[in-house]
Amino acid sequence: MAYDALATRDAPLSDDALDQLFTGARTRNGWTDRPVSSDLLRRLYDLTKFGPTAFNATPARFLFITSAEAKARLAPLMAEGNRAKTLQAPVNVIIGQDIDFHEHLPVLFPHVPGVKDWFADEAQRRQAAFRNASLQGGYFLLAARALGLDVGPMSGFDADGVRAEFFAGTAVEPNFIVNLGYGTDENLFPRSPRLGFEEAASIL
Repeated sequence: MAYDALATRDAPLSDDALDQLFTGARTRNGWTDRPVSSDLLRRLYDLTKFGPTAFNATPARFLFITSAEAKARLAPLMAEGNRAKTLQAPVNVIIGQDIDFHEHLPVLFPHVPGVKDWFADEAQRRQAAFRNASLQGGYFLLAARALGLDVGPMSGFDADGVRAEFFAGTAVEPNFIVNLGYGTDENLFPRSPRLGFEEAASIL
């Protein structure tokens, strides 16, 4: 029975699933008005949280922008080319990193007593937070696609302004922003080339 369970986990996903996650998936710039429920957003987070991070630190923080009032606060802080699609998307997600993630380590990594003290240096915490929150952001994009949602990640925004507007008084800093919902082909660019294996990878 144990071998059968391992064999099932080792089986690759179907080509249709891989297409949904990778080969056929696109970064969306246009959006339908189909709503995304709070229950689905919670399910999305509950998938994302299982992606691995160093020391199980999980420093990413996810702020889901859904109301017209919150969108009106975010839109002026987006780069001009990102404003219209940000307002059109049903959900905008500010993915940030908590620089004080180490405060949670006694709960998240309990088998190593004193692990919180390993991150007393803020510069070290900042580097770890950025790296691992970025990892979690990647998990988030794939989890969204796995649940049938489309994504449009963006880095064009006023980071200082977003921090002041949405994370004032906290240790959270914005990393990147994702438009989320059910996309259309509006303003969809032709798929850009990718580097081949020989250009970007090697086997030693």
